[in-house]
Amino acid sequence: MKLPVFAFLLSIGLFSCNEHDKIPDVFTIPVSLKTTRFEQDLFDTTSNNLLDYLIQLQKKEPGFTETYLSAILNVSPNWPRDSAATYVNSFLTAYRPIFDSSELTFHNFSPYEKEIKNGLQFVKYYFPTYLLPTRLITYIGPADGYGDILTNDALIVGLQFHLGKDFSLYKTSLVQNTYPTYLSSRFEPGYIVVNCMNNIVNDLYPEKINDKSLVIQMIEKGKRIYLLSKFLPKTAEYKLIGYSEKQLEDAYEHEAVIWDLFVKNDYLQITDKNIIKNYIGESPKTQELGEGAPGNIGSFCGWQIVKKFAKKNQNLTLQQLMDTDPEMILQLAKYKP
Repeated sequence: MKLPVFAFLLSIGLFSCNEHDKIPDVFTIPVSLKTTRFEQDLFDTTSNNLLDYLIQLQKKEPGFTETYLSAILNVSPNWPRDSAATYVNSFLTAYRPIFDSSELTFHNFSPYEKEIKNGLQFVKYYFPTYLLPTRLITYIGPADGYGDILTNDALIVGLQFHLGKDFSLYKTSLVQNTYPTYLSSRFEPGYIVVNCMNNIVNDLYPEKINDKSLVIQMIEKGKRIYLLSKFLPKTAEYKLIGYSEKQLEDAYEHEAVIWDLFVKNDYLQITDKNIIKNYIGESPKTQELGEGAPGNIGSFCGWQIVKKFAKKNQNLTLQQLMDTDPEMILQLAKYKP
């Protein structure tokens, strides 16, 4: 998309790192991360030796092999060995084309490993006592199942969900029933790092179901996006919130209109979950703002409130900001686009 010169200059600030923020130097912070391409090992077999091969694989990668078979493939430990082998082999046969496509897309995974390591350096810089994952594991799983996961010691990446938004698999009913287009539009290689770091954000600050007002929940969501931006300071902003570039551009352009939606309808202090769900969390659109308006628009506003508060309180550490009461953030930010 070609933009006028003014719009292009504006977009530099919107879709890259915040240039007024000084990015800390984390180059010397040590991070240990071992990468295992589990899918390459798993698909390197035939039905003739599958049982023996799975035993070998379990010895090589004991923790994840068991998780993969039981939680991701749903192989029951009560099944007879032959039945389990037949089931796994049918999966390998059906998903061989997906594996082949992933090999073409991710023949060299080191760029993603490098970005993830850099993100972990920022995590360690801001949260020195946080226990970082030490392993990075890639896998291929069912197209209607799990994606990217964080365990006690590993970042786990489901490559079946990063083959490009136009990949034929994502247009099938199997995937669309679980991951409709507004979600599968993010099934790009570039979201691997974002998803990994977002899982760490949610580990540091787990989301809690509560009966707080909409505006408080908006700010809590905004804090998490702000934290993600600090872990990935060079990542385009639209990826952090899961919008398209055009959607984020329009959101900034109509920021005052979006805020008015909440103010004029007296939505900010509501606690009705049925209304709140329309404005925070995953959804295809915000009905009142028109067909092209993205969902999760409340989180966008919450993010802007947090950014304004952070700019006014640069003496706070990131951890102090995250621990600040949302009501105080709202009062001190004095947000009025």
